[in-house]
Amino acid sequence: MRSFLAATWKRGQIRSLSLALALLSGAGFAQAWGGELAPPVVDFSGTLIKQVEGRRHQAQVFAKGDRIRLEYKYALKTDYGYAAIEIIRLDKAETWYLLAQRKELLVTPVDADDVLPVWPALPGEKERVLVGEAMAVGRAAQLFEVRTDRHGRVERFFEWVDVEAGIVLKLMSRDRNWSVEYERIRFSPQPDYYFDEPPGYKKRASPAGPGVQG
Repeated sequence: MRSFLAATWKRGQIRSLSLALALLSGAGFAQAWGGELAPPVVDFSGTLIKQVEGRRHQAQVFAKGDRIRLEYKYALKTDYGYAAIEIIRLDKAETWYLLAQRKELLVTPVDADDVLPVWPALPGEKERVLVGEAMAVGRAAQLFEVRTDRHGRVERFFEWVDVEAGIVLKLMSRDRNWSVEYERIRFSPQPDYYFDEPPGYKKRASPAGPGVQG
């Protein structure tokens, strides 16, 4: 896992919230994290809030198994135009950016070093300490302090895990200068078409990534 802060947000870039979110289950979970056993599939929707050094960004999120749809409040600027919708297909190891003006689907590979899991186990996790019972976004949670070491970078997190669903409701750096969390989270079935290729769009492959800018 590349550091949220050092790799992207500290430079002030409004990067894709996929850097903060990947629903790792099924084949996508196994591929990204070396074949570990996947947790149960959970469908949900909500508002994902990212706060970085006092700046607040948000997107609507819809998750179904190893597929995620993000609808941004402000469109992302890529090297090929603006994208207000991003679809993450971990079953295909791909991320899709919908370029509405071009009617194109910008396809890039998923980079496991650039995602944090919705599920509690973090890549490179070395230590997990239960702090106690807590509340997060109006739901009962367990609060953990987690230490990771990935590619020689040691990081510490506070993590709120939903007692009922087992997903991460909130994740915050120990120095508290960034966090991601949900508002108005709702557990309910999500339609398949949210995560399919939109009709009438042409695919554009970008192996080097989308070149998302702030």
